[in-house]
Amino acid sequence: MKLLHTADLHMDSAFAALDEDKAALRRSEQRALLARMADLANAEKVDAVLMCGDLLDSARSFAETDEALAEFCESVASPVFIAPGNHDWYGPSSPYARLSLPGNTHVFKSLEPERVELGSGNIWGAGWTSPTAPPLTGFRAVGEGINVMALHAVVGAPDGRYRTITEDAIAFSGLDYLALGHVHGYTGLRRSGGTAWCYPGCPEGRGFDETGEKGVVVAEVTEKGTELRFVPVCSRRYEIREVEAGDDALAAVLAAMPDGAPRDVFRLILTGETDVRPDTAALAAALGSKFFALDIKDKTRPRVDIWAGTGEDTLRGAFLKRMRIRYEAAEDGEAREKTERAVRIGLAALENRDWSTI
Repeated sequence: MKLLHTADLHMDSAFAALDEDKAALRRSEQRALLARMADLANAEKVDAVLMCGDLLDSARSFAETDEALAEFCESVASPVFIAPGNHDWYGPSSPYARLSLPGNTHVFKSLEPERVELGSGNIWGAGWTSPTAPPLTGFRAVGEGINVMALHAVVGAPDGRYRTITEDAIAFSGLDYLALGHVHGYTGLRRSGGTAWCYPGCPEGRGFDETGEKGVVVAEVTEKGTELRFVPVCSRRYEIREVEAGDDALAAVLAAMPDGAPRDVFRLILTGETDVRPDTAALAAALGSKFFALDIKDKTRPRVDIWAGTGEDTLRGAFLKRMRIRYEAAEDGEAREKTERAVRIGLAALENRDWSTI
């Protein structure tokens, strides 16, 4: 059984950190992602598409998003299975209840696992019916052939808030593959007992807690095992990069800019020692056109001669004299760097300062 496994699109997110125009563009890009996923599913000739919850960011969705989701389902040549999550839980007023979805689409509407036969195997699934849901325990697949489940859940100990499933329960399930949603980072293939499981992560990042390449999983499940392939599909990435500012922060940033920066959302963290503190407003104005969006954090510190006072007839002078001997005897740059760090920490202790400012 060949599957396209996705989750956590969170369509219609606010993108509150961006200006209104860019936030609106990001929401339209979320909808456009559906068309790329449909093309991928058809090109891969998958047997089914598993959409494991939080496709929508809330129970309220824009009409354009409803239309894009229905169009996606209709354009996919294989069956589509949707397991609602805690953000897009199923209820009488949920989008899934009002949407007119095509006949190839099945929405799991109950907390209790449901089975749908697919070829010589079975697709199992369960959906959230409230923003919180009880743990999934005691489930065991009983169908013949390949058994796969689509589920939005947390793997771990029950915490009373999220629908959870333990690794022991996964192993007991007898499933060949458990397709999960909820975790926004790709986990790769995991195994509990004879069951393979995976979170594909979100296919589009929405903030600096969702950095790097984002995508979907193509899974090939057989009775001999499961193989996964991660396929990047995001239109933009969120990236965090530290740049040692030096005395010319603009030049340092330009030198460190990676390929693709103009399409991405970046947070630049300026570090190191400087004689003049960087003007972040001026930097943002000079660099704004070189990124889709840019956030600058200044973590530089004033340049300090840490060896000033070495040999003075004081506790500080005696400490610096001993550390200078160790610094000059260091075998390599790494050892000298460690000694400098020890000097900063020691001076901070002597002067009751934050060592990072020295």
